Amino acid sequence: MNRLTDWWHSRRRVRERARFSDADWTHAWESLPLLAGLNSAESSQLGDLARRFLHDKTLEPVQGLRLTDRMRLTITFQACLPVLELGLDWYQGWYAVILYPDAFISTHEVMGEDGVVGVEQEARSGESWEHGPVILSWSDIRAGTRLDGDNVILHELAHKLDGCSGRINGCPPLHAGMSGAAWKRVFAGAFDDLCRRVDQGEDTPIDPYATESPAEFFAVVSEAFFEVPALLVGEYPDVYAQLSAFYRQDPLRRQNRRSRPAREAR
Repeated sequence: MNRLTDWWHSRRRVRERARFSDADWTHAWESLPLLAGLNSAESSQLGDLARRFLHDKTLEPVQGLRLTDRMRLTITFQACLPVLELGLDWYQGWYAVILYPDAFISTHEVMGEDGVVGVEQEARSGESWEHGPVILSWSDIRAGTRLDGDNVILHELAHKLDGCSGRINGCPPLHAGMSGAAWKRVFAGAFDDLCRRVDQGEDTPIDPYATESPAEFFAVVSEAFFEVPALLVGEYPDVYAQLSAFYRQDPLRRQNRRSRPAREAR
């Protein structure tokens, strides 16, 4: 094939990936309480981002998972919500979402205190490679549609946004007008407070997994920001304010908005 023919076939595949029935679009949208409260402009914007996301990224099922259009849309709507006001340029540099049917085994090299490098295997629901794909478990995606602060898609995409600074360290690139010093002060204070509470055996509303590192703290509180904003405001209001400035969204304000029919968002 010549380059023109290759381009035409590529564009045809893009168009075909963007075609979804009204029923699939509506079902996927209405299955996500996370989207309830988006106003007309936000709904339209999210729909446009979803189509563009599917143009730019591939969703690759493995281990026999059969990926339906409704599943693709369910994943894509959630993946695009964090960049609703930021734009898809924040997702540049990676091109694939790999989907397992269930939790998968992740293998990593770890160095012990004696300096010996060993291999560690761990079952995971999601993983974000610094210069590679996002890996997700479909069973955990399906279980994570409730608004309980546990959403593997939001978690792993938060890591991708964090990594836009060049390092996944809990501090994504901040917008003009945001203070890096204020961000570090607020997040360090909240992280230390949560670590102290977890160490004391307190049953914290914020997932204790956030105490693993500042990067995991950012990802976990990002989940809470979108799914249970009132809980995050109650625990760490300054963290909520910083996240609202970064994501340029206010989920708490739109929490009581009425959900709009999905077909209108197209």
